[in-house]
Formats: sequence, structure tokens, C-alpha cells
Amino acid sequence: MGSERLLDPFIAAADRALRALAAPAHASRPYPAPPGSPALEETHRRESAALMRVNHAGEVAAQALYHGQALLARSQATRDLLLKAAHEEADHLGWCEQRLRELGSGPSLLNPLWYAGSFAIGAVAGALGDGASLGFVAETERQVEGHLDQHLQRLPASDAASRAVVDAMRKDEIAHADTARAAGAVPLPQIVCAVMRSTARVMTGTAYWI
Repeated sequence: MGSERLLDPFIAAADRALRALAAPAHASRPYPAPPGSPALEETHRRESAALMRVNHAGEVAAQALYHGQALLARSQATRDLLLKAAHEEADHLGWCEQRLRELGSGPSLLNPLWYAGSFAIGAVAGALGDGASLGFVAETERQVEGHLDQHLQRLPASDAASRAVVDAMRKDEIAHADTARAAGAVPLPQIVCAVMRSTARVMTGTAYWI
């Protein structure tokens, strides 16, 4: 019985991974895009699809980061905070998947790679202690906010649906960063922030095409 309890967190982590990668995402909150969005010109459709594929890949990575961090969180309060954020990120997955379908496209073929790498990074962050792990959340969400700001500038002005989805995601990311800081996030060294930016550029640059 004791060994089974020790395995429970790892079984739960494996279940979350399968849900994030293999099961259709179901949002618990309403889809933020306005109904009846008009069809886009082909060049605009392709650009929107590529950007929303990047956003979907980012949400897969975010799920993995939170799951990895939650697995090794020291306190139940931190674990609950991380899993709550992951649940809200699952809404983002559902919204991005729906918008990709509307645009006649699909998610990145490399999502399993993004998940595995991000889960490992999250586990390392969690192993460093709750303060550092929360600092990682705050910095990640700060960078994601900037990334979404860029997408709001790049998305075609005619694509109100994608813009509404990205704006709703952006508001959640800001709230996650604020919550992490309030819970005791420790600021990360600049070198770590720089490595995070470089890693994110590799993922977003690749997911745009694949």
C-alpha cells in the first residue's frame, strides 16, 4: 500500500500527459471568439493558422511545465496553485484547438517533444524549491505575455476570432504571474531568463511551420 501511494503522483502525471497530448481539449469556460466570424482571405488564413498553431504549442508546453512543477512541489498550497493554473491553461488548449479547426488547420506535429522537454524543465524548477518554482512561473508568464502581445500585432486585423482568443489568454497569463508573485516567487537570475527566451524562440519558430 505504501509503495502504491508513492507511485500515485507519477501515475497522475502520466494521466495528465496523456490528456494533454492525446485527448481533445475541453474548455470549462466559454469560447471567447465572437460567433459568426467571416472567412478570411487565404493569405490571412494561413498566417492566422500558423500563429494559432504556435499558441497551441505554447499551451501544450505550459501544461507540461505546470505538471512537472506540481509533481515536485514542496507544499500542497504551491501544488494546488500550479494545478489550478494548468486547468486554466487547458481552457486555452481547447480554444486554440477550436480556432485551428475553424481555420482548417491543426496543431504542431512536434507537440509530444514540446511536452516532454517542458515537463523536464518544470520538474527541475520544482526540485529547486517552491520559491524558485513560483519565480519560474512568473518569468514564464511574463515572457508569454510579451509573445502574445506580438501576436496581437501580427494577426490580421480582419481576424477578430483569433484576436479575441489571444487576448483572453493574455489576461489569464498576467493573472498567473501576479498570483505566483503574491505566493512568494523568487526572481530568477538574468542568465536563466535569457536561456528561457532562447528556448522559447526555438519552439515558436519551429511550431510556426510544423
